[in-house]
Amino acid sequence: MSDQFTLALVGAGNMGGAMLGGWLAEGIAPELITIVDPSPPPAMMQLVSDNGIRHAIGAIEDYSPDVMVVAVKPQIMGAVLSGVAPMVGPQTVAVSVAAGTTLAALEVGLGGGEIAVVRTMPNTPALVRRGITVACPNRFVTACQRGQVDRLLGAIGSVEWVDEEKLIDAVTAVSGSGPAYVFHLAECMAQAGIAAGLPADLAMKLARETVSGAGELMARSPETPAKLRENVTSPNGTTAAALSVLMGEQAMEKLMMRAIAAAKKRSEELSG
Repeated sequence: MSDQFTLALVGAGNMGGAMLGGWLAEGIAPELITIVDPSPPPAMMQLVSDNGIRHAIGAIEDYSPDVMVVAVKPQIMGAVLSGVAPMVGPQTVAVSVAAGTTLAALEVGLGGGEIAVVRTMPNTPALVRRGITVACPNRFVTACQRGQVDRLLGAIGSVEWVDEEKLIDAVTAVSGSGPAYVFHLAECMAQAGIAAGLPADLAMKLARETVSGAGELMARSPETPAKLRENVTSPNGTTAAALSVLMGEQAMEKLMMRAIAAAKKRSEELSG
């Protein structure tokens, strides 16, 4: 795989901005990057200006990047794809970060034919370069193109690849929507702390720091989550008392099963 390849980012919102920041930090040359967006937010425009990145408000004539990342909302994906389809050349691999847009829909939206397309599901920790993205290629993606896409996605966190597109619905339910579950856990912990007598601001700080700190420990430790849980649970102690409620009759496990199943079903509905 060549370390030098041209790159177009279509859509300069939160996810697009996170990706651009990661690419620049990873050493991708600004002169190889083109931003296509009619009205990027001020912070994005500042990043573009500071780094001398080319900016276009729409598709560029006689320009076909090696990689075209489409980072727009699913609701406008169809219109955006038809607009940038002329930029897809024989060497271009198109990458979507939108939920619910299938490989087939991406292929059709870009004009049909033997177009290399990768469907991905990132998550919001990509904003701090701690995301995880799962990618699924169509049959036209080459090993070289896969390597290029892997490098770009790796700039915002971990990357995993799957060959079965149907798995993306489950991925969406677990990691795509997953950060919201963790944020809600922090909300619930804070509310329970208030109910136990803590001042609201202290309860929220304790919940936020505990959730983020435990996540960092889990990220750094080679131990499984189950082992880490066991390590902090003394027999007949306070943690064991709390876990007897959360784990009693598999209460939390069953609730999470239902939540993941609901999210997966909705993802399947959105994908058509």
